[in-house]
Amino acid sequence: MAGIKDVLLQLLFALTPFVLYNVYYRNLEVNYSRKFIMITCTVALLLSMTFAPSLQSGIIFDVRYVIIFFGILFGGLKTGFLLLVEFIIYRLYLGGSGTIDAMIILAITFPLSLLLSSLYHHARKKYWITLIAGISFSLIPIIVLYITKPDYILTHLTFNLLVMPIHNSLGIWLLITLFNKSVTDKELYLTFIQNEKVEAINQVAASLAHEVRNPLTTVLGFLKLIRANTLNWEKTERFIDISIEEIHRTEQILSEYLSISKPLGTFQQHIDLVTQIKTVVELMTPYANMNNVSLEASYPSTPVYIIANPTEMKQLLVNFIKNAVEASAEMPKARVSIQFLQHLQRVQLEIQDNGVGMDEEQLSRLGSIYYSTKSTGTGLGLTFSYQAIRSMNGTISVKSEPYSGTVFTISLPLA
Repeated sequence: MAGIKDVLLQLLFALTPFVLYNVYYRNLEVNYSRKFIMITCTVALLLSMTFAPSLQSGIIFDVRYVIIFFGILFGGLKTGFLLLVEFIIYRLYLGGSGTIDAMIILAITFPLSLLLSSLYHHARKKYWITLIAGISFSLIPIIVLYITKPDYILTHLTFNLLVMPIHNSLGIWLLITLFNKSVTDKELYLTFIQNEKVEAINQVAASLAHEVRNPLTTVLGFLKLIRANTLNWEKTERFIDISIEEIHRTEQILSEYLSISKPLGTFQQHIDLVTQIKTVVELMTPYANMNNVSLEASYPSTPVYIIANPTEMKQLLVNFIKNAVEASAEMPKARVSIQFLQHLQRVQLEIQDNGVGMDEEQLSRLGSIYYSTKSTGTGLGLTFSYQAIRSMNGTISVKSEPYSGTVFTISLPLA
């Protein structure tokens, strides 16, 4: 039973780079780096040698060959030589009767790892290289130990013939296969994201051209009428006012387009969400009053700190509150309320209105590029807001029914 536990523990150490890759790169829009491979392999090798099983004092068994081969394969020569130095220093520190044997085995397996790594990158059927590596790293230690310590091998023959192949063959197959699968899936995901961005930009550009053309056509028509000098002053003033409104609408459309096309800021810092909300409420209260909407907010008595870009946080709050105000403007006793809820390590911000609401089809399309429930809206503000929330590792949910109001719930991790 103890032998099985040791084998499973060593296999866990062998899979450390794969596990950490899936944890660290899960939400990042980049793939692994050689620096990441170097760090994770260094940690895995240290753990593997520290908690290695032993049947005889001074002779230890671990997955060092698996980790070194993997490090060379995905991290390059620099990683391989770093792991070589780490192994030599730590093995000399551990000492014991198996130290010289370990150095002899490494002198054979390390050049073999370099050779197999080169073959792996050029081979079509890579699983053959993986199979050869697993078998080689299983047989070489047994052969060397049989030459130097035949009595030890014969005394523990079952252990050496079973545990060594499981450590190395199964460890290499699992680590390389699973890691390759994760890396390939990540590449497909990144390609999909890139294609989606290109498609989104194309769609936004086409929609933007359509939206901008409408007010420009209106302004052009009025300017031609004014230039003809056939209108009285009252109509001329009215046409000028309409033209100014159309120009302002064009400016708003362009501003929203720029906000969605501009990359989200990488600068983030600790900010007090309560202060942010108070600032935005003060900013939006005149707009709410102008639309006959009551804007209310309840605040916690203590600061609520999150990690975010202050400018983006302010903009997305303005977007949500503005949408809520406009959705409620035509309702009797129109009201928009903002509430804080804290649960474990997250803060939830609820923005509720008693406006026109949305049906299931509208809800499913919220946040999509250039979709808006307003006849004069572009939808870009909400798209930006969704992206900004995701960049903060946050989530957003919506509850709404036609003519029963809407509740947006923004959940963000606490700092």
